[in-house]
Amino acid sequence: MNCPACGSKATGKVGVEQYYCWDCCVEYSVRRNELNIFEVAEDGTLMVLGTPGEI
Repeated sequence: MNCPACGSKATGKVGVEQYYCWDCCVEYSVRRNELNIFEVAEDGTLMVLGTPGEI
C-alpha cells in the first residue's frame, strides 16, 4: 500500500488496519473506507493530521 501523504511505497503494517510510512514518518489507518493520518509524537502518542485532502 502506498502512503496517502507522500505516495511512498516504504510502508509497513503496525496494527490492524494501521500502517507506518518510513519516508515521511506518519502513521495512517484505514477503517470503513475512512482514512486518518497521524503524526507520531516523541512520546509515541498519535496526533491527528487529517485526511489527504487537508494536508
